[in-house]
Amino acid sequence: MSSDRSISGTEASGSADVAISVRNVSKCYHIYDRPLHRLLQGLVGARRTYYREFWALHGVTFDVQRGETLGIIGRNGSGKSTLLQLIAGTLAANEGDVAVNGRVAALLELGSGFNAEFTGRENVYLNASILGLSKTEIDGRFDQIAEFADIGSFIDQPVKSYSSGMVMRLAFSVIVHVDADVLIIDEALAVGDAFFTQKCMRFLREFKTRGTLLFVSHDGAAVTGLCDRAIWLDGGVVKAAGIAKDVMAAYTEAFIHERQGTTATRIATRSETDPRVARRRDERLELRDRSVLRNDIELFPFDPHATSFGESRATISHVALVDRDDTELGLVFGGEEVALKIDITAQDELDGVIVGFYIKDRLGQLLFGDNTHLYIKERFRIEAAGTLTAVFRFEMPRLQAGEYFVTAGVAEGDQSEHVIQHWIHEALKFRSDGMGTPSGLIGINMLDVEVISEN
Repeated sequence: MSSDRSISGTEASGSADVAISVRNVSKCYHIYDRPLHRLLQGLVGARRTYYREFWALHGVTFDVQRGETLGIIGRNGSGKSTLLQLIAGTLAANEGDVAVNGRVAALLELGSGFNAEFTGRENVYLNASILGLSKTEIDGRFDQIAEFADIGSFIDQPVKSYSSGMVMRLAFSVIVHVDADVLIIDEALAVGDAFFTQKCMRFLREFKTRGTLLFVSHDGAAVTGLCDRAIWLDGGVVKAAGIAKDVMAAYTEAFIHERQGTTATRIATRSETDPRVARRRDERLELRDRSVLRNDIELFPFDPHATSFGESRATISHVALVDRDDTELGLVFGGEEVALKIDITAQDELDGVIVGFYIKDRLGQLLFGDNTHLYIKERFRIEAAGTLTAVFRFEMPRLQAGEYFVTAGVAEGDQSEHVIQHWIHEALKFRSDGMGTPSGLIGINMLDVEVISEN
């Protein structure tokens, strides 16, 4: 029943550097309709069956290399938590083998491993001892654990009086300080406040440099930004595995199709001979390197063969960055005013057309984006064989060195209910040389900087 498919890259196998090995693992639960049936099953044994079988996992196989970060995505009920419990050793598989090399610390169900009647301090000692620390080691690290959790005097109050965020703080703080080789994080960060979540993410990024991480989250940006690879579980089988941003794109596409009640359709693309592909201005290339403060961003042509999907009643015929004279650009500077033009051609009549875009980095992290519905409340209508062009004007931000992509889409409906007609994952590619590098993911132009000194 396993339906593994590799989107990009290959699964590690047979290496001495494998930290986690999962081989043909299946897990079955017995579902009883009534509590009495569970008792009767225990009395009659194998002579009669009072339960239904539910296979949470079936034939799952993958490896995780030492030092690798693997994201696991999927809808609720897809088998993610069951898989993590098998790897953590809190569940046993019905079939297959799971091998883990090194000390494992897992943050699975919120508050698991905690006794609600015990104080936070008592639970730190309990939980850390379960994870392999001696009392002496816990004594030496307790102050650091309490400082990281930052729950103040609540450390000496019963855990049953904690909010879910406080439980997460304490649980995460414990696993941070047990010197684990493998960390397993299951959606725990979803209940924390923004400041503590950022604190946890900083730790996880630092942990990546020395340990192996399994990370489950519905936050696509967190998965693509943190993980090297990802696995998409669906109905207990591996639907896709590969580079995190590619798996996340496939998962997002499937979610959209399911919401719309449609099936994935590869859309026919225009000919590469379209003259607009070559209509790019690049005469400013000679200005390169004249200033160390300038952020040069090289643009590549619209890719008519980029991966896309949709119902095809309207398609994107061209995407380009242009200047004020409507000339297609081959080079743009960070901070320069540009316009993103998205040309649409309708195959059928559409009522309520929405055109939008995202700018993403090479990991698939969303930097910014917009759509016509958010700015123009007018409902656009397009006739069969008609055309429409959406123009988004903005200042190009300064960018870190690397490759970036424009995802473009056209839909019919409104902001809350719409059907994707054409969605191109990587319609346009551009590359920043990293000069004038911003402090964060992107940099914006300061309108003014003022210093006021009062003596």
